[in-house]
Amino acid sequence: MAAGLLTAALAVTAKPDPNFHIYICIGQSNMEGNPRPEQQDLEGISPRFMTMNAVDCPSGKMGEWRTAVPPLARCNTGLTPVDYFGRTMVDELKENVRVGIVMVAVAGCSIDLFDKDKAAEYIPKQAGWMQNMVKEY
Repeated sequence: MAAGLLTAALAVTAKPDPNFHIYICIGQSNMEGNPRPEQQDLEGISPRFMTMNAVDCPSGKMGEWRTAVPPLARCNTGLTPVDYFGRTMVDELKENVRVGIVMVAVAGCSIDLFDKDKAAEYIPKQAGWMQNMVKEY
């Protein structure tokens, strides 16, 4: 009986949702966001525009989806191009489509940080503040 339940549980797989469009957003300081969001940037965000926290913040835990209220990169980052990219996408897509973003941004980094073959060699050569920022992820 237990073996049958285990086999059935292993056979269950998640299928992609064609109505949930996910975008990976990586970059440097402009992707982190600089300007502090104003009140108008914090209001009227459709629940169809979501972000997956890449780090633990008061707004949500790493790996959890939430409505994309800024900040989107890390706990104390600012307004980014992605904030209005996502809102525009939601406005232009059908009502049944959601837009999700997953953002990783580190100010001043090289593209080598995002290269799986180069990152391990690149990170130890960087300033302590950048190494600490990378550790958040």
